Amino acid sequence: MTAHDYDTQLLESVSVRRRRLRDALLFGAQRQRRSVDERLGKVVAGVVIAAVVCAGCVGWSFVENRVMGESGKSPYGASVGPAGEGASGSSLSVRASVR
Repeated sequence: MTAHDYDTQLLESVSVRRRRLRDALLFGAQRQRRSVDERLGKVVAGVVIAAVVCAGCVGWSFVENRVMGESGKSPYGASVGPAGEGASGSSLSVRASVR
């Protein structure tokens, strides 16, 4: 065995030992449980981010609706009155055209 082979083998064994020690320190005896906990954390974080995005969309829609309401313009072209006034007549004509 030459000195070069011995050095290579020694470096490789030190590398393997360090990796095993690092894995033991990070994961310990409960490797399976920690990986499940990490996945669960990622799922919860994804749900929270999705909820924040949805709340932002709802908030933006509310603010946009308020601004459009203050300017007096309806995004549908005609003014929309209280419930029962404008909506019932248009829905009857749509129902009649469908039949």
